Amino acid sequence: MNRALENLKARGFYAQCTDPDSLSKLMDTGPVVFYVGCDPTGTSLHIGHMVPFFAYRHLRDAGHKGIALLGGGTARIGDPSGKNEIRKMLSYEELDRNTESIRKQLDRFLGFDGDSARSANNRDWLANLNYIDFLRDIGSHFSVNRMLGFEAYRIRMETGLSFIEFNYQLLQSYDFLELYRRYGCALQIGGDDQWGNIVAGTDLIRRVEGAETFGLTFPLVTTADGKKMGKTEKGAVFLDRDLCSPYDFFQYWRNVQDADLKRFLLMFTFLPIDEIETLTEKGANPNEAKERLAWEVTALIHGKDEAGKALSGAQAAFGGGGDRSAMPTAEMGRAKFEAGYNIVDLFTETGLCPTKSEARRLLQQGGAFVSDRNGTLESVSDPAARIGTDRLDKTGELILRAGKKRYCRVIAV
Repeated sequence: MNRALENLKARGFYAQCTDPDSLSKLMDTGPVVFYVGCDPTGTSLHIGHMVPFFAYRHLRDAGHKGIALLGGGTARIGDPSGKNEIRKMLSYEELDRNTESIRKQLDRFLGFDGDSARSANNRDWLANLNYIDFLRDIGSHFSVNRMLGFEAYRIRMETGLSFIEFNYQLLQSYDFLELYRRYGCALQIGGDDQWGNIVAGTDLIRRVEGAETFGLTFPLVTTADGKKMGKTEKGAVFLDRDLCSPYDFFQYWRNVQDADLKRFLLMFTFLPIDEIETLTEKGANPNEAKERLAWEVTALIHGKDEAGKALSGAQAAFGGGGDRSAMPTAEMGRAKFEAGYNIVDLFTETGLCPTKSEARRLLQQGGAFVSDRNGTLESVSDPAARIGTDRLDKTGELILRAGKKRYCRVIAV
């Protein structure tokens, strides 16, 4: 097997391939142009969206040429894959803004140079299609019976598949055809939920152009306990620092389960495989490996400076020194501490608990901690407790902890 494909397989980026032997031979002959697509349904990607783009970088580093296809056109329809109901329709203006925001995020991660890495927007060829001509030229090559056999459509048939969504596979297949014609693109990669759409694209190119192209999918990433990867108590782990701070981003990776550690190091870092083996071998300290994972991924997404600050803040929070200025911080009125700040209000207003009822439950379960003047965290369980200035350190600060992993640095101003 081609070395680039072997590397993808070794790192967990391999579920299905339309013809692995022929693809391997093609990749041995020289650079292959490939593409990854994503629809701009929000202002930011989250870390789950990034799985194909880590594979993209591995392929590009092996000498192949990648296209990041932004679905400014297909997002007007909405992909039914992996969804139980129709996606919310966004205005064209919103989609255009989302597209530009995501393009900038991908540019920072991939480095678009117009050759080894480029971006494209399928709005450029889908927005003004003539529907009748499209049905005659493209739709005539699709079998409805075959389309309904793909898992994405089969699942949605149980809950209701709209006609507009039924067109999505035709549009994505047309994307592949258009990229083949424009750039000689011969490979589409993506998550395993895209298998049906990818196969349909290779079949369309074979029928229309008489050419062989390929599809490669990866397993959908979940955590060891079966949960969707990239979800936290606060929501998705977004790349946008305004939606997920670099510190919270870092903490997500620092707190992964031991069972996920090796797999995530392989998929979400570019560390050599033998170094990952050493970090995760029997007898190695998993906390050191988690810290390395967190630093590596945060540095890739937010830069080395932000990764360093997040590491320092985490070390301060967990008693290992460091600079606690990088911790999540809230400024609260000093007068409230002078009067005695109700602990339920404190945990709610700093954002550690979304509601007062949840703050009370946290206290009653023994999960609320407040530092004393010397910085030592003490458990507080009484919802009527009041936090006074006697707990503030010499700089006018204290630390709150909710559960085992969520901290907030509070500054009395």
